[in-house]
Amino acid sequence: MRKKLFSLFLIILVVAASVQPVSATSSSDLKKQRQEKESQKNSTQSELDAINDQIGDLSGEKEEVDAQIEELTGQIAEIMVSVDLMEEEIADTEEQIVQAQEDYDAAKEKEEAQYTAMKKRIQYLYEKGENSYIQILLEAKSWGDLLNKAEYVQEIYTYDRKMLDDYAATVDEVAQLKEDLEVKKSDLQASQYELQQEQDSLQESLDEQKAISADYEADLARAREQAAAYKEKIARQNEEIQQLAAAEESKRAEEEEAQRRAEEESRKAEESRKAEESRKAEEEKKKASAASTASEQEAQKASSSSSSSSSSSSSSSSSSGSYSKGTEIANYACQFVGNPYVPGGTSLTEGADCSGFTQSVYKAFGYSIPRTSSEQRSAGREVSYAEAQPGDLICYAGHVAIYLGNGRIVHASSVKTGIKYGNAAYKTILSVRRIVG
Repeated sequence: MRKKLFSLFLIILVVAASVQPVSATSSSDLKKQRQEKESQKNSTQSELDAINDQIGDLSGEKEEVDAQIEELTGQIAEIMVSVDLMEEEIADTEEQIVQAQEDYDAAKEKEEAQYTAMKKRIQYLYEKGENSYIQILLEAKSWGDLLNKAEYVQEIYTYDRKMLDDYAATVDEVAQLKEDLEVKKSDLQASQYELQQEQDSLQESLDEQKAISADYEADLARAREQAAAYKEKIARQNEEIQQLAAAEESKRAEEEEAQRRAEEESRKAEESRKAEESRKAEEEKKKASAASTASEQEAQKASSSSSSSSSSSSSSSSSSGSYSKGTEIANYACQFVGNPYVPGGTSLTEGADCSGFTQSVYKAFGYSIPRTSSEQRSAGREVSYAEAQPGDLICYAGHVAIYLGNGRIVHASSVKTGIKYGNAAYKTILSVRRIVG
């Protein structure tokens, strides 16, 4: 376990050393880096949680070992007290043995002295023979004195015998006491030895548990160092995430501001373009109006100077009416300049192709013409280009436009240019078709 924790600690140091700040040039790059940092931080947090779990396990195991150490310490303390008491008891027993030896020696000395005295009396009586006892009795002055002397002789004998037995018993008792004390001392010494052995064994176990506790303490210290390293790494990752988030927000604001400025410039450019096109359309409209006025004046002059029949006057009136309607159609078509060209489209605002544009313009005035440019070359009636009036269709190969007068047209040109003004003679004219009148 300790080796595994140490290896993990080394890995952490390597990972921590490899963490470097990352720069980015766009908000999307910064967002991606921030998300990566958040993922790394979550991974680091998981590793920190695992280390904290290990710290909890190690702390629990160390508490168990410390409890065993406390228990062993208590047992050793009890044994040491027992050993001290045993040593005191042995010392007391040794004193008792010394005293018993002294008592034995004194009793033995008295026994020897009594035995010597008794031997002398016995020897004296033996050397004198029984006459000494008879002599003692014969010297009695009366019967009572005789009895007293006989009793005296018996008492001396009994006394010597008793004293000899008493001293012999005392010697035996003292000898037995000494032997008992020697046995007790031996037993106490054996118990002391066993207690000492138990104390040594407990001390060995205590030392082992203390070593284990020290290992746990070292493991805990390393685990706490790893946890601190993880916490420091998480704090650094949080700081980097905050920096990236701030940079991302700043970059996003810059990009939004740049986009806003670009849109504003585009809008202004579009407004300028439309204003310019509107100005040109207005000029074209004025030119067309002037041309229309000139034509009307010429028609009026022709009408006043002519003495033609009433049928001729009626025809001139009809031509003037068609010119006016064609001018309205031409002016109407001009307001869609700038709108897009869409292949197959017929919308004047959303986009149309050339024939879809002309068809929709005429439809707005109640005229129905074919859909394609080739079909529109057969619509209405043909007039010469010299007779062309505003509102006439100018037909080309694969294309069609609306005439504005004075050699100008309006048409859905291409995808790139959209609906725009142009020169009627920009390519070969195949036919001029008048739809009105």
